Amino acid sequence: MNKLLNGLLLASTVVIAPMSYAKVDTINGAGATFPYPVYAKWAEAYNKAEGVKLNYQSIGSGGGIKQIKAKTVDFGASDAPLTKEELDQAGLAQFPAVMGAIVPVINVKGIEAGQLKLSGQLLADIYSGKVKMWDDAAIASLNEGVKLPHMPIYTVHRSDGSGTTFNFTDYLARVSPEWQKNVGVGKEVAWPKEAQQLGGKGNEGVANFVSRTPGSIGYVEFAYAKSNNLTYTQMENKAGKFVKPEMAAFQAAAANADWSNAPGFHLILNDQPGDASWPMTAATFILVYKQQDDAEKGDAVLKFFDWSFANGDQAAEALDYIPMPDSVVKMIEDMWRNDVKDTQGMAVYK
Repeated sequence: MNKLLNGLLLASTVVIAPMSYAKVDTINGAGATFPYPVYAKWAEAYNKAEGVKLNYQSIGSGGGIKQIKAKTVDFGASDAPLTKEELDQAGLAQFPAVMGAIVPVINVKGIEAGQLKLSGQLLADIYSGKVKMWDDAAIASLNEGVKLPHMPIYTVHRSDGSGTTFNFTDYLARVSPEWQKNVGVGKEVAWPKEAQQLGGKGNEGVANFVSRTPGSIGYVEFAYAKSNNLTYTQMENKAGKFVKPEMAAFQAAAANADWSNAPGFHLILNDQPGDASWPMTAATFILVYKQQDDAEKGDAVLKFFDWSFANGDQAAEALDYIPMPDSVVKMIEDMWRNDVKDTQGMAVYK
């Protein structure tokens, strides 16, 4: 009788014991180039702390979405958030990892970082090919006292499917009805042929083209502007104020983000109100399957971002990214518990 009772007690213990997963040494992700600098920093620190390596392919948001849908990586990354309908159709869950800023960068001799002023409409006109020379009256009128050379403008854009392009074109469409009508918004768009164009792969490619092409203008995440010593511009924001790209301006824009009313965390942060707000601010997102065929890998992915949310703010801010607020991290963790399950329907995140 005692043996039978002990056997039943042992069986009940096995049933109710919390699930644990085997140690995973490596996790694989792919996608957005926008957050690559901060993911690299987080990965280095996490490997030292936990002994787990992150292989992250910085191939662009379009590539990240394709790879997670093909199940060739453990997570995908995109700066262009999927809608709730797109997530449900693909069986994916989405959450923001960090926020950052897109900045125009130029290569014009004699102009220093933060000296040139641009408006959103002027930026759209440059990329549309309506403004073709650096000493055009439209640029000169905003930059009294700045010596502008008589040289052609070369617009540099992304050649790959890009969430940075999605957010950049979304901003231009918000401030320019002509851009909205003629070009629109997307990870890839038909760039106006009237402009003299160059296409670079990834934020890295755009930064490289701008750095070696006199007369060029491009758009990159701010960390790439700093690391490549590129000349960034001021921008006129929604309040009509000219602001420089700096942490206070990025934080002012991010403060308006209403994540609690964003189904599937689908939220665009462009053109936020406020005198101090930088106008092109964006979140970058992680995509994982709701049903994890490999629960150990799913657990390892969530543990990496859980650790990064708890320990990576300083590294993010050092690169001028904006960490997710604690209240949003709690919302993300609740989503993990509710939506990301193993094949038995049990929550992967503990």
